[in-house]
Amino acid sequence: MKKILFILALLSITTSKAQTARGVKIGYIDMEYILEKVPGYAESINQLEQKAQKWKQEIEIKRNEINKLKDALKTERVLLTKELIEEREEEIAHLEKELLDYQEKKFGPKGDLIIQKSVLIKPIQDQIFTIVQDVAEQRKYDFIFDKSSDLTMLFAAQKYDISDFVVKKLTASQKREEMSKKQLKALEAKEKLDESLDENPAVAERQKILDERKAAREKLIEERKLANEQKKLEALEKRKKIQEERNGKKTGTVIENNSTEGTDKNKVNDNPDTNNDSEKVSTEEKKSTPAEARQKVIDERNRKLEERKKLIEEKKKKIAENKEAAKKEKEQKTETENKN
Repeated sequence: MKKILFILALLSITTSKAQTARGVKIGYIDMEYILEKVPGYAESINQLEQKAQKWKQEIEIKRNEINKLKDALKTERVLLTKELIEEREEEIAHLEKELLDYQEKKFGPKGDLIIQKSVLIKPIQDQIFTIVQDVAEQRKYDFIFDKSSDLTMLFAAQKYDISDFVVKKLTASQKREEMSKKQLKALEAKEKLDESLDENPAVAERQKILDERKAAREKLIEERKLANEQKKLEALEKRKKIQEERNGKKTGTVIENNSTEGTDKNKVNDNPDTNNDSEKVSTEEKKSTPAEARQKVIDERNRKLEERKKLIEEKKKKIAENKEAAKKEKEQKTETENKN
């Protein structure tokens, strides 16, 4: 209560002095929240809690042993001599004293738990205090309180909470040790920009607009890049298609000559209208352009090849059916002879 009254008095004095110049600027931090955000701190605290749990289990075991001795003495008291009773009571008292000493050593104000916890927290707290002082000087704070301390804060507006800013500074200071000079300069420039944005909402709004414009430009560049790549792919496909058509036309001309020779030698085509079709194609070829004529010849040749393939397949099928019929006839004849 005295602390609160002192702070209120101090605030009133400072406010009266600063009324002519400017208002009092107050901020606060939440030390517990900051410590939770520190990398590695939570894991260290967890390990320390595991140690404390082990110590508690040891204390509980010793307490149970003392209770058993007390129960045994209560049961056997009527059977023991005065000297034995006193001896057992002294032993129990000695064990109880050892238990209290052990509790004090582990969990007392100067015990192992407090010492190890302070060893973990103190370096981080020192860093936090240094950062808070720097922030107070840079942003011209008159007071910065710790929300998690003994000071009771009945109300605190979120806009005065600088805990996240302290966490950011603390994390950055830890990363600085692993950064190069170039990375440090970039980080410092970013921190200055962040500070100016936090202090001036108008600057923050302008920066937001600039970032949006930059994102729009990057998106437009990316779309143009994709469109150019698409055009290149389409042109490549077109060239490839033209090349394939040219190769097909060349191959078709050669195959046409070979197929004509094969027709003359083997006489596979039994259709008497073939010569007439060739004459019609030749007549149409004279009337059309050379490219169209070649394409027509290729189409006609392909059609004839398909017809020949069908005829050959039909002949093969017929031969296979005849073979199968002859085989069945032979098997039936053999079975008849065996029966006779």
